Amino acid sequence: MIEVVDYDPVWPAMAAAAIADVRGLFVDIEHIGSTSVPGLAAKPVIDLMAAVPTLAEVSADSLARVDFHPHDNGMTDRLLFIRTRDGVLTHNLHVVTVASWPTRNQRILRDYLREHPSDAARYAALKRKLAAGGIHHGDYAAAKTELIQELTDKARTRLGLPLVDVREK
Repeated sequence: MIEVVDYDPVWPAMAAAAIADVRGLFVDIEHIGSTSVPGLAAKPVIDLMAAVPTLAEVSADSLARVDFHPHDNGMTDRLLFIRTRDGVLTHNLHVVTVASWPTRNQRILRDYLREHPSDAARYAALKRKLAAGGIHHGDYAAAKTELIQELTDKARTRLGLPLVDVREK
């Protein structure tokens, strides 16, 4: 089952601590996702995005030393590492190329939601509705796609970027 909770002001500190653990391994790293938007309800999992020149350069051994482990979720445009505590997912680390960094939808949507609280409230309401309805974990992302597409399109248009499909590859 999906758990969506009220914004927790400890999330930025959790993200900062994880970023400190891995900072030297990447060109850049940021807190993304719903936990990075003050006031936004979210699943209590910290999402980070890090940039490297090429994905082949990523050292799974270095990340394992700080408890991030590879996770295959079928995405082809990035690597995903997860961190758990007592068997519970606490962090996702999305590793992408430096070349794709400026146009990553997750970063663009985060910034848009921070600047547009009414759209952030719409997104929170949808997430709460889905969670309350008992949606299966595998269906959660798909059920949010229409609204995420709309909001990402607004954000990309505002930045003068072309519109792209937001579905994960």
